[in-house]
Amino acid sequence: MTQAQAIKDTAAGSDEVLYDVADHIATITFNRPERMNTISREMLGELSVALLTADADPDVRVVILTGTGRAFCAGLDLTAATSGSGIGSEGTMSPTLDLKTAPPTVLFNMDTPTICALNGSAAGYGMDTALGCDIRIMAAGAKMAAAFTKRGIVPESGGTWFLPRLLGWEKAAELIFTGRTLTAAQCLEMGLIAEVAPDAELQARARAVATEIAANAPLAVQAMRATLRQGLADAVRAQMAHELAEQTLQRATADFAEGVRAVAERRPGRFTGN
Repeated sequence: MTQAQAIKDTAAGSDEVLYDVADHIATITFNRPERMNTISREMLGELSVALLTADADPDVRVVILTGTGRAFCAGLDLTAATSGSGIGSEGTMSPTLDLKTAPPTVLFNMDTPTICALNGSAAGYGMDTALGCDIRIMAAGAKMAAAFTKRGIVPESGGTWFLPRLLGWEKAAELIFTGRTLTAAQCLEMGLIAEVAPDAELQARARAVATEIAANAPLAVQAMRATLRQGLADAVRAQMAHELAEQTLQRATADFAEGVRAVAERRPGRFTGN
């Protein structure tokens, strides 16, 4: 079975990611609003398919990534993982996909420029996915949190690579170690996003920026994206592989189990260091 077929099989029968193309713009939408767009196994596979589909389509010049409901993406579905039905049901939090075809790697390696329209909260994997996009526009009421330490886990989605390069080492360490939640205004002040839009105007604003990009020579835009990220893909993939190794160790701890319970019970975790 080819890698592409494995991704398609993972996504088969799911509608947790919506895909639409109009006016040279592909809109990819997380569509699990009843679970705050937390990432399921099916969602990961379908997201990879959508990103690869958009990047292979010569009619698509820009991709907008967004979500339905109140959240952009609240991270991995930890509850499903511990019940045996989610991403972690085979002994690791990673999907049954090689890191080369996992969504963060695909997103980074695409030729097509990407805009993240953060319609609501982005936490954990959701925040890292947003950071992997070229441009982030955030609704005024949205929030962002690198919440891994509050769940007793570490990422596998590249956040420890992106944050130091966007913010510097000290500020990135502060956010990663505390798991602090940031408002849209704080994200803008720190330089994590390009702009803040009123909630009701977010999609229109993201589409306006996408339209401005799509009006330019597409081959030149793609070449500029490739040039901006020249030589970095291997470093991102190596960082994600290290994150995954650390995550596998953390998932066997009592603190991870407590973190999952705390999320399910909507309370702070009571961690023991075990």
